[in-house]
Amino acid sequence: MMAENKAVPLFERVRFLSIFSSNLDEFFRVRMPALLALHQLEETNSRILPAVQAEIGRQLNLFGRLLQGVLANLQQRGIHLHYGTPLPEDAAIKDYFLSTVMGLLQPVSLQLHKPEDLFLENNALYLVASFENGGTGIVNIPSNLLPRFLQLPGGGIVFLDDVLRAHLHLVFPGRAVQGAYSIKLTRDAEIDVDEFSGHLLQKVESMLIKRELGIPTRFLYDGAMPAALQAALAKYFRIAPQEMVAGGRYHHLRQLADLPLPVKDPSLFYPSASPARVQPLDGEEGLLDTVLRRDVLLHVPYQNYDYILRYFNEAALDPDVKEIYVTLYRVASGSQIVHALISAARNGKQVTVMVELKARFDEANNVRWAKRMKEAGIRILYSIPNLKVHAKVALVKRRRGYTWDHVGLMATGNFNESTARFYTDHVLLTAHREMTQELELLFLYMQTGIAPARYQFIPFKHLLVAQFNLMPRFLELIAREADNARAGRPARIVIKLNNLQEKQMIEALYAAAEAGVEIDLIVRSICCIVPQKGIRVRRIVDRYLEHARIFYFLNQGSEEIYMGSADWMNRNLHRRIEVCFPVYDREYSRQVKDILDIQLADNTNAVILDRQINNLPAEKQPGQPDVNAQQAIAAYVHNL
Repeated sequence: MMAENKAVPLFERVRFLSIFSSNLDEFFRVRMPALLALHQLEETNSRILPAVQAEIGRQLNLFGRLLQGVLANLQQRGIHLHYGTPLPEDAAIKDYFLSTVMGLLQPVSLQLHKPEDLFLENNALYLVASFENGGTGIVNIPSNLLPRFLQLPGGGIVFLDDVLRAHLHLVFPGRAVQGAYSIKLTRDAEIDVDEFSGHLLQKVESMLIKRELGIPTRFLYDGAMPAALQAALAKYFRIAPQEMVAGGRYHHLRQLADLPLPVKDPSLFYPSASPARVQPLDGEEGLLDTVLRRDVLLHVPYQNYDYILRYFNEAALDPDVKEIYVTLYRVASGSQIVHALISAARNGKQVTVMVELKARFDEANNVRWAKRMKEAGIRILYSIPNLKVHAKVALVKRRRGYTWDHVGLMATGNFNESTARFYTDHVLLTAHREMTQELELLFLYMQTGIAPARYQFIPFKHLLVAQFNLMPRFLELIAREADNARAGRPARIVIKLNNLQEKQMIEALYAAAEAGVEIDLIVRSICCIVPQKGIRVRRIVDRYLEHARIFYFLNQGSEEIYMGSADWMNRNLHRRIEVCFPVYDREYSRQVKDILDIQLADNTNAVILDRQINNLPAEKQPGQPDVNAQQAIAAYVHNL
């Protein structure tokens, strides 16, 4: 775990702890509802939910120990966060409460309100106060309106929660507070949209409101809360026993990433990393013209993302560009790419954007941008019935005289300049005639919304597109390696994914390994394959989020490499439009293969999955040098 790795700079360890807290919140919003439903429906699965809850408890205990250790180390460096300790005598605390906090509070007494009149907002923070003469009060902790932490002039940092605790006698005047305990209610985040009727944009906006009213999936409470008070709150808010989860004194610890640091110490952070410039591109006046002559493959964040922005900026101003097509799944809140598209539309170009309104937790941002783009004259495509568009593709069409140029852009990650700073992805810019024609066919399909089953032929030969040829082609490639192995020829597969879960693909990999194919998998998150003879599974967690999807097949030495947006999950392969694209250029194929080899050699941050699905640190052989994949890839890319 990166948070316990002493080689990781101290404040970066705090950030990893905040990521864990954020991921756990998402788990309870997205995954736990299905587990709770399964628990109620199938007695045979009644052991699953307790096992999951036990594992969560184990991880939370580890989280607490690691956080205490990290905070102690920060204190040695002159950064003192008061974590469950008495507040210092500092007039600034009272002044802050009276002038800033007090006016944002809505205290209520449970005895004076019916349960249906008191709604706990999703993932909002509250304090429950028990009174000496009986009774219970609840007050919001306004962390959605104020910073979670207060930095004191006299030194030290305190939680907003504790500022409120210290002044509950002013919040509930005339009541002697016996104890105060934090709580948080997490609600089901799943939303269903009937896409066959009504206006989808309005439906998504309506569903976003309903999401915040979803059924409870976790009632998180301070573990120090008396059992009687726990039971009373569960009864009052109608919380089932399996939804009650004990936590620590503070919740919402993803906000630890916002901890103010009074000490400016560069050693607390990763060293600054400057993405490499691509000198040949810097020397070219027009990126689009360069791509017409040769493919361009970028490895971000190791290489600068500005070239992607340049692709859209040039398209917006080039007088010969007549049409621009792009899919948007998760865009930056201040997206330069969308601003370029708006400029293109105002410059008289025909701009068509497929905006996926059902990108979980990005729906509101996507709705906002969709409205702005539509106002600028951009043609907005909202969704295909029963499918999410998860592909990351764009196409620029230029007309010169009687001929058209097509310049395509295909990526493994979102067109998002914010996440591009810390997500590892690959982006291909190409004018390959057949690939760009197929890209245009894909956009035509997305405009018609005709179900794939209506097609009498598969229009894709180079691109692999989910719902058309993606699964069949990958199954063919796996089977070909298996045939080579059975014939006594070398056979190898290397696949890098975020998630591996789709049963048919897993069965194909098992069969290939049994035939003698050597299979290396790099799977960052969900992995439902069990390592065995011929199948090795590793994952890498480091400074950057490993996000690329890469598929390598030896093919008797005539290597084939694909990259793209598709994980091997049910949702990606059966309920989404995904695009994987081949890497034909030999130099770029070599680069991708070299990057995979570096990741397979990592012996510092990589973990290997054993047959019991335990994460074991990758072993370093005697005399073998340390290999940190991300540092090595950064050096490799800078030397290209």
